[in-house]
Parts: sequence; C-alpha cells; structure tokens
Amino acid sequence: MATDARDDVSAQSFDEPVYIDGRNHLEDVTSDHDVVLVDFYADWCGPCQMLNPVLETLADETDAVIAKVDVDDHQQLAGAYGVRGVPTLVLFADGEQVEQHTGALPADRLRDLIEGYTE
Repeated sequence: MATDARDDVSAQSFDEPVYIDGRNHLEDVTSDHDVVLVDFYADWCGPCQMLNPVLETLADETDAVIAKVDVDDHQQLAGAYGVRGVPTLVLFADGEQVEQHTGALPADRLRDLIEGYTE
C-alpha cells in the first residue's frame, strides 16, 4: 500500500518552521528527523516574537527542523516537557531530548547548538 507523501512527515521539506498541532505530531517530527529544535512559545510573549526571525533563518540555513508549539493552545504538551516559561527551546537528536533552555538565545548560540548535533 502506497503512503501519501503529505502524511509522511519524513518526506516533507522543512525550510521554514513547522507548527505542531499536538503530541502525536511532535512525536512524529522528532522521531522522523535527526535534529529538531522545538520552540515552546506564546503569541503575547515579546522575547518569543523577537526569536521568530532567528528561527525562520535557522530553519532555512541549517539541517535541523524547527518546530513551534503554542503553549496556550497545547498546555498539556508544554507541561509534559516541563515548560515553565516562554520561550523554552528543546533540542532533540535522533528522537531523544538532549538540551532544554528557557529564554531567548542569540542566533549564533542556537546555530552552534544545532551544528553540534548535525555535524
């Protein structure tokens, strides 16, 4: 039976952030890609808004998938990852959580973090 490429997360190209719509979607993305940086954010959060262009650039310029989880829409998912403040950035490598940082990080620090797992 053939699978529809639109439903196959690993077949998608992620040159811009992907918005997560629930726990299963996040698990699919983190298990199907080597390196995934998840941004737990809120629309009302100033630092989150300042981080957006940085994450868009990283999605385009690195081998990592950048995923975004709105904590207001997905409170249980945020709680499951211990998110206590926004933005919280969680890095997955080979399907396993390897880093977690609360607060906006500079672009070069994020790039170094990602490249530490993609090279």
